[in-house]
Amino acid sequence: MSFTDKTNDNDQNSAQSDEWKARKAEQSAREKGSDADLEQQLDEGLEDTFPASDPVAATITSIPAGTPEPPKN
Repeated sequence: MSFTDKTNDNDQNSAQSDEWKARKAEQSAREKGSDADLEQQLDEGLEDTFPASDPVAATITSIPAGTPEPPKN
């Protein structure tokens, strides 16, 4: 096993460890029943997905080219 392989393994183990810690923190907030912690986690999750959480705009706000002007009275 080369030095690069060992470094990659260490990076992967570190990432897995960080993921485990994050999951453990989430579980402990649920177990505690802390509304403030749960609310904070919800807010963070929504911030992470903000652009995807916006509804699609159904209104077209542009005027098509070549539209005749309305008659003047």
